[in-house]
Amino acid sequence: MTAAKTQTTFKTHISLNVSDVTKSVAFYEAFFGVSAHKVRPGYANFDLETPALKLALNESCSGTGGSLNHLGIVVDSTEAVAAARERLGVAGLISLDEGDTVCCHARQDKVWAKDPDGNAWEVYTILDDMQDGAFEAPPVAEAQASGCCSGESTSTCCGSETETETIPPTILAVLNTAIAASQSGGCGCETQSNPGKSCCS
Repeated sequence: MTAAKTQTTFKTHISLNVSDVTKSVAFYEAFFGVSAHKVRPGYANFDLETPALKLALNESCSGTGGSLNHLGIVVDSTEAVAAARERLGVAGLISLDEGDTVCCHARQDKVWAKDPDGNAWEVYTILDDMQDGAFEAPPVAEAQASGCCSGESTSTCCGSETETETIPPTILAVLNTAIAASQSGGCGCETQSNPGKSCCS
């Protein structure tokens, strides 16, 4: 007798650049009729069941908004991420494979691909939502564990193919300074390789 196949549940993920996260939260709370799931300086998200949607709002450090940041699919397990990783790998479509990483105030397992027009898509699952601000660091390099939204790392989780270790130390120091300074005006995820882009999921 064949065992029943486990059904993976998923949500569509849309990440938007906004000029003022406070105003955007007020709008979307009224629009959806529910409170934001998570609000942090320069960042917020809504985790909806109906419609099945994970909406992220990323405050732009440049003060401009109204554009798409990235798209994604939220799945319910690391096994579902692994299946997507295998499928995308066979097709040669993986643009960035982050695995166990901390990004945008949550610990996630994720993989990225870009469509022919350069739109970044991620498939990810939440390992630790970090609602209390604490988390168990993933068993990877300390720089990755700091997370792309902390301002402590130049690695990005929005589909960039730039690896931190390939950046010369002098440029890396400049980028770290710029990212740390940008923390006061947004989520601090913009990088030289992704101007105007934010990683927040």
